[in-house]
Amino acid sequence: MPELRKDTVSNRWVIIATDRVRRPNDYVGPVAEKKRGAFCPFDYGNEDKTPPEIFSYREPHSAPNTPGWQVRVIPNKFPVLRVEGELNRRGEGMYDLMDGVGAHEVIIETPEHDKSLADLDSSQVEKVIWTYRTRGLDLKNDIRFEYVLLFKNQGEAAGATIDHSHSQLIATPIVPKRVQEEIQGAKAYYDYKERCVFCDMIRQEIKDKVRVITETRDFISFEPFAPRFPFETWILPKKHSPEFLNITKEESQDLAKILKETLLKIKKALNDPPFNYIIHTAPLRKVEALYTHWHLEIMPKLTKVAGFEWGSGFYINPTPPEDAAKYLQEIDVQ
Repeated sequence: MPELRKDTVSNRWVIIATDRVRRPNDYVGPVAEKKRGAFCPFDYGNEDKTPPEIFSYREPHSAPNTPGWQVRVIPNKFPVLRVEGELNRRGEGMYDLMDGVGAHEVIIETPEHDKSLADLDSSQVEKVIWTYRTRGLDLKNDIRFEYVLLFKNQGEAAGATIDHSHSQLIATPIVPKRVQEEIQGAKAYYDYKERCVFCDMIRQEIKDKVRVITETRDFISFEPFAPRFPFETWILPKKHSPEFLNITKEESQDLAKILKETLLKIKKALNDPPFNYIIHTAPLRKVEALYTHWHLEIMPKLTKVAGFEWGSGFYINPTPPEDAAKYLQEIDVQ
């Protein structure tokens, strides 16, 4: 019998289509072929083929825009928003608009072309996470920006146009709609129960032990109760924490471990699927500290969104999260 499950934060309903249930093995297809021998501007030694770097982790005494880097941040060559200019908010009759001011940066996660984030040492993943924090804090100083969205597209089906492992940062002059809806849902829950919905979610998942994939001292990785997609996975700090940008060095080390382990489990279980991940955190200017709780959402691209989903707002997920969690729990990544 199919189930309708409600997401406690967004109040969005999801259909768990058990009548057309798909087991984890059903998603395992051939590994997408990487473009061998093609020129890659992100490769080690091609530093002069990209825009000048904004930030990097480097060997001592190595110069910017030369070899010697471990993580490198550059402006996106084709930015969604541009850092130059003023917002120039205005109206045209009943319509509102402003200039496309923001920041769009690329975080090149490793000098090694053929390695994904899951393949890197935890210490290298930690450098990537600390780079996210460093760049986010720097952009927070620009009063034009209201939000910093950190995200990763891996694989062509997930929107990546370059194979080389990288993630992106976009700073926006408004808080994105989905983030606003999430904050509003969390506030409604807090107003009713005087507790953070994400903290309650963590307690519930630890108690039930049916959707948890893995835990560390500071973080938990689990399949949400009402996932939009098969194997959708969330990573949350166990301690209430509104802002990702406030992560400590010790916490970044712990996050690196659980992120690597979770991504490696997904990679092994599903034959290296394309995926997106995003970090949702508090807005830069107005932090609703009591009920905002930052988290990372991983969304493998295993099914397609079609007419019913677009027309209704429902998502159809043919794999119950309990089945997905059990399968990932059993994947050995040692």
